Amino acid sequence: MSDKTTKQLLDELEWLYMELYGDEDAFLYFMKMLEKNADERRLSLKKLDEVRSGDKDWYQSNKLLGMMLYAQNFGGNLKEVRKNLPYLEECGINYLHLMPLLDSVKGKSDGGYAVADFRKVRPKLGTMEDLEALADACHEKGIALCFDFVLNHTSDEHAWAKAARAGDQGARDRYFFYDSWDIPNKFEQTVPQVFPTTAPGNFTWLDDIQKVVMTTFHNYQWDLNYANPMVFNDMTDNLLYLANRGMDVIRLDAIPYIWKELGTNCRNLPQVHTLVRMMHLACQIVCPGVALLGEVVMEPREVVPYFGPAEKPECDILYNVTTMCTTWHTLATRDVRLLQHQMDQVCHLPEHCFFQNYLRCHDDIGWGLDYAFLGQFGIGEEPHKRYLNDWFTGKWPGSWARGELYNDAESLGDARACGTTASLCGLECGILEALDNKGDASLKRGLACDLMMHAWMFTQTGIPVIYSGDEIGQLNDYSYHDDPSHWDDSRYLHRGKFDFALAEKRFEHGTLQQLMFDGLQKLKNIRGEHDVFRSDAEVYVYYTGDDRVMGLKRQHGDQTLVALFNFSENPAEATIEGAVWRDLLSGRVLPPGDDSGMKVRLSGYAFCWLMKE
Repeated sequence: MSDKTTKQLLDELEWLYMELYGDEDAFLYFMKMLEKNADERRLSLKKLDEVRSGDKDWYQSNKLLGMMLYAQNFGGNLKEVRKNLPYLEECGINYLHLMPLLDSVKGKSDGGYAVADFRKVRPKLGTMEDLEALADACHEKGIALCFDFVLNHTSDEHAWAKAARAGDQGARDRYFFYDSWDIPNKFEQTVPQVFPTTAPGNFTWLDDIQKVVMTTFHNYQWDLNYANPMVFNDMTDNLLYLANRGMDVIRLDAIPYIWKELGTNCRNLPQVHTLVRMMHLACQIVCPGVALLGEVVMEPREVVPYFGPAEKPECDILYNVTTMCTTWHTLATRDVRLLQHQMDQVCHLPEHCFFQNYLRCHDDIGWGLDYAFLGQFGIGEEPHKRYLNDWFTGKWPGSWARGELYNDAESLGDARACGTTASLCGLECGILEALDNKGDASLKRGLACDLMMHAWMFTQTGIPVIYSGDEIGQLNDYSYHDDPSHWDDSRYLHRGKFDFALAEKRFEHGTLQQLMFDGLQKLKNIRGEHDVFRSDAEVYVYYTGDDRVMGLKRQHGDQTLVALFNFSENPAEATIEGAVWRDLLSGRVLPPGDDSGMKVRLSGYAFCWLMKE
């Protein structure tokens, strides 16, 4: 990075900082912190910075395949994850997203999102040195490491929280403390609840110190006050500390929440974008090879501000949450019209908007769909949510999905669904039916559905990320019901330990594990071999004439691909333009059609990638 570029970044950073805070002493502290982190960055990481600077292809390549996993479930600790890297290499993984592993208190962890120390790994998982060793091993194998950074709140066991509880006013100023419920009650008039069933309200009364504290997520997660410049300074310091441990992509958790203002809904306020832009600038100055991944749960057209302008980026990548939810809706309804509407928005976003795509992650599936669009088909929000939850828990007649509800409140009608991809696609039901000597038709249907869903994810522009275990069709883990620390959180249904013994069956011809594993490998290889899957390809929704069949058209150079997906268990037919098409999956060449087009028949849950010859 040239001195001129660095000066431009610093000038913008100072302008934004002083505009927001107007505190010269705090800014001087911030600048010294940046200098310290820049000095501490290891030579090997600086070399990575040099290679990656100005080349977004390192995280936008169509050769990238990600996996999301918990260290405790993938061998037990960080050292075991490092030992198991050869398995990830075999899977073709070159982007590893580690779920939260920083120090948190058992019973008050929220899956690791209640951090007690941003510079300490949970002792059972290892040490910060183990994390650095894992990062180094990943870099040697060409694997980028993604790491979750929780910036909205700390655990009530964090040093700042403990000091605040002990009466330290400086520490209390890092949070939102009130002597009575007067102001909190005013906040409650405009601020929605995140978990109205499991953690109602946005504030908690602390009886030991007779104070009220803001707790948007859980009563042991205290919201940080970013109006205090020292909170921003020290949290950015924590972010850069993790970057200097070798993290390549840092996921900013729940970023729309980080600025609070009375009289608003405390979501997506303008100051949030200033804060994220300043964090991005800090990374550009200290660790320009690091990308920021934002978690923003909104409609595609509403997330654009979190990317920032192309010349002044905020997040480099965003979670594609809404497309994930809409995909599961489409599976349950066998109707692709909402998905077409959704993808039409995604395809028309500015070129620099880039997503991390997934079918399942550590979290639940919330039904924040576009009900204004669905309303034209006579679909109401509450009855539709009930239908989706009944379908994915197997309660709806004929459903083969097997899952459970999270945050189930009958009065609110806002429950969410949990379960592994395989169980939600019907593999669990299919295996049980096969064991009951009812034949394997249901099992074959579940496998076809699972592979089709993954192929749909692989077709979208962005980083395709599979959840650990999905590559072998791992089912729900019901053992969490007997775990005193997890029984009340149904998200642990799909957070089970990776079954290494089951994974060995990927070598046995004809097993579910072999068919699933090899099927994903084939998709990964084809995607990486063809430029039409590049991130700079033009992508359009391709209307197929059948509401059960989703179509996408991708073009790059002289390559044109039409991808078709039957979201129904029954045969369907798609109409495409007349030409000579070759199926990349089977190698079969389709007979050419005429000027009126040609018909492509798809069996239940079938898909195809058709390349124009």
